[in-house]
Amino acid sequence: MSMEQFIFPTTDLAALDVDRVGPKAGNLAALGRAGLPIPDGFCIDSGAYRRQLASFGLGAVPRGGDSDEEIMAARRHAIETRLALLSRPIISEIFEPLMAARQAIIERSGGAPLAVRSSSLVEDRFGSSFAGQFESYLGLDNEEDFLTAVRACWAALWAPRVLRYMQNHGASPADTAMGVLVQPLVAARVSGGGLSQTGDGDMLINATWGLGTAIAQGEVVPDRYVLTAGGQMSSSEAGRKNRSDGCQHHKLRYRSVETRPLRGDVVSEMCLTDAQVIELGGYLRKAADLMGAPVEIEWALGDSGIRLLQSRPLHIGPAQVPDEIWLRHPKLNGQPAGIGWGTGRACVVSCECELSRVGPGDILVTKVAGPALSRILPRVAGVVAELGGSTSHLASLARERGIPMVLGVHNATQRIPNGKHTAVDGVAGIVRWMN
Repeated sequence: MSMEQFIFPTTDLAALDVDRVGPKAGNLAALGRAGLPIPDGFCIDSGAYRRQLASFGLGAVPRGGDSDEEIMAARRHAIETRLALLSRPIISEIFEPLMAARQAIIERSGGAPLAVRSSSLVEDRFGSSFAGQFESYLGLDNEEDFLTAVRACWAALWAPRVLRYMQNHGASPADTAMGVLVQPLVAARVSGGGLSQTGDGDMLINATWGLGTAIAQGEVVPDRYVLTAGGQMSSSEAGRKNRSDGCQHHKLRYRSVETRPLRGDVVSEMCLTDAQVIELGGYLRKAADLMGAPVEIEWALGDSGIRLLQSRPLHIGPAQVPDEIWLRHPKLNGQPAGIGWGTGRACVVSCECELSRVGPGDILVTKVAGPALSRILPRVAGVVAELGGSTSHLASLARERGIPMVLGVHNATQRIPNGKHTAVDGVAGIVRWMN
């Protein structure tokens, strides 16, 4: 088959077909076609994944059943499929046009390293965002790493955490496919996310230094900028940004992604000017108008200005007036995920190894709100974390499930007593507990 049938630039009309390239790539292509700033890039459509998978001859996926034998057969097939996608060479009819497209985009970008992002046909849809469940690989500057990243994006559809997520949504990897989005990496000075609508009817921008991975993984407290629905600055609050993810600069080329600790005034220095925040607010409104619904975006600011990296549907909830009794008790403020009100017993944990202590209906109080916590969201009444912001991947998953969450709550694990009856307001960003 020809390159046009499997691989095409994001400017091509085919890139708008979300059933070919996945909503992540398709939504981004739609932003670009509407005149919004996005990076250069190309799509590997889902047909390439299906053709690669068919070449393995693994047979039909075992379906349904509750017996131990049927469950084990399904698990074995998932493992075999994932290993085959990770380890076997890409077949020639995909490999040759893929290498040509890679070379062309490297030449157009002046030798910038690449970002390879999964774009499953089932992600970034209303009701199943899959935020943080698939894979993105940044700073790829050689052929071997690039090919490994493409295969790993395909294999992510069969990863254990994705299988659990799909099971909770009544889906199966056998019923869908994986597209891949390839772009030059934006060498970002500042990155972040944005919500076109909050529970109070405003718009929200989060920002941190360097690449946006620290925000996505909930590992910093980002700056928070609030704009009116009309796009005017309303308020701003500095975060606690003690790290920066970036690219290691060497001989005029960016070679790899590294994490650099930050200290001093830069930790609380605001990342964006008012003009940049207002510019992002304009992009948020245009993206929401284009989708016809509230949206969540990811963006990066590099030498060429702001570039939008992702746009997906936004789950948001109305504010709830708490019972008067709660207003008499101690409170802490943080960054709201934007949905829900919940109460329960506070279960304070210091690391993931303690998550087994979290019981049904508890309020999880922890330090880092990373995507790994997604597996316990179905059983908690709310989440409070010392790090993270309103546009982290876990916040997106919480909105999707209607789980109230407040992030960036300073010293929450020391200040909220374990076992106390606790209330989480995921719209106002307030946590209270009974004395």
